[in-house]
Amino acid sequence: MALRFDLPDTIPIFPLPKALLLPRARLPLHIFEPRYLAMIEDTMKTPSRLIGMIQPYGKDRLHAIGCAGRLSQFSETDDGRYMITLTGISRFEVGAEQSGFTPYRRFSIKWDAYSNDCLGAETDPTLDRDAFFDLLDRFLSGRGMSTDWETLQDADDELLVNSLCMMMNFDTEEKQALLEAPSLSKRRETLATLIEISLHSGSDESTVQ
Repeated sequence: MALRFDLPDTIPIFPLPKALLLPRARLPLHIFEPRYLAMIEDTMKTPSRLIGMIQPYGKDRLHAIGCAGRLSQFSETDDGRYMITLTGISRFEVGAEQSGFTPYRRFSIKWDAYSNDCLGAETDPTLDRDAFFDLLDRFLSGRGMSTDWETLQDADDELLVNSLCMMMNFDTEEKQALLEAPSLSKRRETLATLIEISLHSGSDESTVQ
């Protein structure tokens, strides 16, 4: 994926529990807090229009790895809220927090470890689609849920795996494990393991959002 902008050294960070963004995936967001409304307005003035999505934990603490998304769609409601879509560009490592007068947090960013994220869509050569769909069917059926199987079967490897990772309502640490998976194959293996754990535990917590 060729970028029409340079990846900046500093970007605004949006900590949002369980909101997972992955490279080339799209994440719709509803923005209403004043500090994040200001963040969107400032971001739209930058060449890259990047916002870093990251999982928070504890009090004001952030995980070390996040994913930057480009603000690719924007609309404003009558009462001043923003409906936006971020398109995933690359994962990153969080550096030092930058001081300043913005109401939102900004951090220096390290991109080097995830340079492959910008090269284009990944494939999963070890994906057994029949076995994977069987596992997913058992998971959904056990919760009285259904899905558009034709659309899933037609999806390419990356779209299939990443869309499911983003939609599944796993907890913050599980979402972080999916984000940090070094390859699409490893991410799919992690996703399958989380689904199997949920099936064996009989938990209702891991549903599709």
